[in-house]
Amino acid sequence: MSDKNIPYQTIDWPSIPQTEHKGETGTSYWRTLQLPGLRIRIVEYSEGYLADHWCQKGHIVHCLEGEFVNEQQDGAQTVMRQGMTYIVSDEASSHRSRTENGATLLIVDGDFLKTDN
Repeated sequence: MSDKNIPYQTIDWPSIPQTEHKGETGTSYWRTLQLPGLRIRIVEYSEGYLADHWCQKGHIVHCLEGEFVNEQQDGAQTVMRQGMTYIVSDEASSHRSRTENGATLLIVDGDFLKTDN
């Protein structure tokens, strides 16, 4: 078994401590499971949340509740509603999130989203 094999397990999200991350406006709250080469998070955005940076990390982002806007640094915007997912590889875009009324997301990122150099 390599160090990146993940044995069967369940995730009891309410039992994972929540961390607070201030945005440019508003706050995000993360519950994070970190595994070798893989990070899985439930992220809640408060009302009026705007990320405080442009992110170039790859993600799979699924909107569980609410609605948020994925902004690209080039000006493109995508409204992400409950049930919608976006995916992007590392360094494939500069993006950030904002929401007026709050949202809850499932976010997965890790080594599998790295681009080949």
